[in-house]
Amino acid sequence: MVLPNAVHMNKLFRASYRLAAIKAVLNAGTVFSAQKRIFHSKPQDFQHTDMKIRLLPALQDNYMYLLIDEDTKECAVVDPVEPDKVLSAVQEEGVKLTSVLTTHHHWDHAGGNKELLKKSPGLAVYGGDKRIDELNNEVNHGNEFKIGSLNVKCLFTPCHTKGHICYFVTGQSNEQPAVFTGDTLFVGGCGRFFEGNEDHMYKALVEILATLPKQTNQRQNNLPTIPSTIEEELTFNPFMRVG
Repeated sequence: MVLPNAVHMNKLFRASYRLAAIKAVLNAGTVFSAQKRIFHSKPQDFQHTDMKIRLLPALQDNYMYLLIDEDTKECAVVDPVEPDKVLSAVQEEGVKLTSVLTTHHHWDHAGGNKELLKKSPGLAVYGGDKRIDELNNEVNHGNEFKIGSLNVKCLFTPCHTKGHICYFVTGQSNEQPAVFTGDTLFVGGCGRFFEGNEDHMYKALVEILATLPKQTNQRQNNLPTIPSTIEEELTFNPFMRVG
């Protein structure tokens, strides 16, 4: 769809968001509850070309992720709200935990940071918001760092919270990249606007995440059992189709 200017585009996004949000709320209840019943208690492994991602159920309806570089056996954990589960998984995998990737400061994402650092001191804790517990590596849009041989690029996506960061991960082959989107992008939906507005979410979804390589697997904290790609989200996610 080609729109004549940004004003019309923003108006369309606002209208599309309201309609899509109503439909998403009406439709999501059954899907979410079914997936919680069937999948939430089951850890799962996803093998990529350059990395392994282990999904760890947390709380009643949330998830954490181990991001493993199999070349160096170094790993990071995304949003480790239940530290004991994380450390057990690290031991099972036989890897070295070096870093914490925190998408935002909400307790169900960052609430385990203090306990994890007590039990495993010396970890690098990345995030884009000073409200994140134990933050010792504050990042901004475009910052990059390494987990073993994996490259992590920080994407600033404020709206759900004003300091929300997504983490885009690539390996040496640049095949099957992954992006951890926290509470910004969901499969077929997006996060709530707690500290931002529709313009912030439009930029996060359409101008930042939608421009990632189409084969990028996206993983958020609510619907990991059917990981999607950016290309797939552009076909059915109403919040990304407005561009």
